[in-house]
Amino acid sequence: MQFTRKEIESIYNRTTGYCHLCHKKLSRKNYGTVGARGAWHIDHSKPRSRGGTDHPNNLFPACIQCNCDKSDSATRTARKGNGKTCAPLSPEKRRDAQAKSGIAGAIAGGLAGGALAGPLGAVVGALTGACIGSSQNPDHK
Repeated sequence: MQFTRKEIESIYNRTTGYCHLCHKKLSRKNYGTVGARGAWHIDHSKPRSRGGTDHPNNLFPACIQCNCDKSDSATRTARKGNGKTCAPLSPEKRRDAQAKSGIAGAIAGGLAGGALAGPLGAVVGALTGACIGSSQNPDHK
C-alpha cells in the first residue's frame, strides 16, 4: 500500500518516533531506506494475512529488522521477544505521564520532607520530588 507523506508522518508520531516492537529510535527521514540508520517500515499490528486492515489504528512504525522478523506473527509475541509489553507512548500520553509523575513526586517528597523536617522540609521535599518525578522516563516496558 502507498502512503501519503501526511499518513507516514502521523504513523511515525504515534510512538514519538520509536519502533513499536523494540523501542529503538527511528529516523523520520529514513522511512523505507534499507540499511540506513534508524530505517523503518509501517507495520500492520494485526497482519493483513490474519484479517488486519489498513486502518490507521492498525498501523505502527517498526524498524525494518523488527518488521521483517515479525512477519505475520502477533504483535504481542514480537514485543515479548524484545522484552516489551506495549508500544512507546504518543506525544500526548508522554506529556500526561510526565505531569502525573511530577505530581506524584511532589506529594511523596512533601510527605517525606514533612515527616523528617517539618513544614520547611515538606516544601523542599515537594519541590525536589516534583523535579525528580517529572524527569523520569514515562515509557514503560
